[in-house]
Amino acid sequence: MTELVRDSLDHCVKCTICETFCPFSRATPLFPGPKYVGPQAERYRVGGASPDISIDYCSGCGICTQVCPQGVKVAEINSRARARLWEEQGIPLRNQLIARPSVLGRLGTPVAPFANWTLRNRLLRRVGERVLGIHRDAPLPRFAGRTFQRWARKHVSPAAERTVVYFHACGTNYYEPAVGRMTVEVLEHNGYHVVVPPQDCCGLPLQSNGNFPAARAYVRRLAARLAPYAREGCAIVSNSTSCGLMLKREAREILDVDDEDVRAMSEATFDLCEFLLLLHERGELRTDFRPLAMTVPYHAPCQQQGHGIGKPALDLLALIPELNAIELDADCCGIAGTYGLKKEKYEISMAVGERLFHQVREADPDVAACDSETCRWQIEHGSRVHAVHPVELLHRAYGLGAA
Repeated sequence: MTELVRDSLDHCVKCTICETFCPFSRATPLFPGPKYVGPQAERYRVGGASPDISIDYCSGCGICTQVCPQGVKVAEINSRARARLWEEQGIPLRNQLIARPSVLGRLGTPVAPFANWTLRNRLLRRVGERVLGIHRDAPLPRFAGRTFQRWARKHVSPAAERTVVYFHACGTNYYEPAVGRMTVEVLEHNGYHVVVPPQDCCGLPLQSNGNFPAARAYVRRLAARLAPYAREGCAIVSNSTSCGLMLKREAREILDVDDEDVRAMSEATFDLCEFLLLLHERGELRTDFRPLAMTVPYHAPCQQQGHGIGKPALDLLALIPELNAIELDADCCGIAGTYGLKKEKYEISMAVGERLFHQVREADPDVAACDSETCRWQIEHGSRVHAVHPVELLHRAYGLGAA
């Protein structure tokens, strides 16, 4: 355990604020809460006790760390305990499979029509639940057929005085390439030359499933790709809330990967909406928006709190004439990356997200908006309302073409 996390352990007192805010301990008795499986249990684990399986019911959303008044790194402690649990017991095959989205993407993309058919087939989904432990109703994304990287290799970004580097993450590359294209076009519209380096997974799903060695290997490779641009003074922008947070701080604080490349990458990384709002605050964001007469409930992903940036998407959407952006106050959608895909956790994830789903439906919206790809898939699954990244609304308001 790093000094930062170890030193925070003794600051955990009796307030139980993290218990109050944890959406998962309220949804299932299988998870006794972040304090009890985290700082409280860690005092015994330091002495040699093995982690209990209840630690695996922590979603890793990070809310506990953000609300702790003493600054205890609760989520980080829990993540490390999960890694130790699976190191001792062996990582289940299912967890190893779903934690490698870039591998699954490379396998599924060339045969996208067939792969997507199997994901819609109820019989095969029941077999998958029984054999692999992936719930038959879990919101698995559909392969796009053509990756975002394929589009980016052919796209010539116009020359500009300013350059930005785009980290798109696996969700955009294999499942939502249109979001990547819109991100590039919005940045170009605001006077940036956009560089899209070759890139692989950041390692976050592996970290979340307790495979720290593999996660470290992925994030080091990614940092080697991105760090040279950071040293040249380029910002690294990501439209994936969770993966962007991996680059910003989780690689260093949870995985203990703190070499020069990772530090350079970390210090240069921005969330997409964070970056665009900074441009606006400096008077550099174009505001030639067309009116969009739409009602759009907005959900801020849990991981966004870890960025410490507020809700920049709401401020950006407020710039679009006639758009009614509604800030939702539900805690969590429940998906937590791969958490809600698992047979034993699906019902928990849906119970956690029900308040959010209800709020989305009650808004009678045109679409919903959320920065995180997995959260969007969960919102659509639970509410039956189409969910988009805020950049899609900016792209549409700029009049940059069909999504």
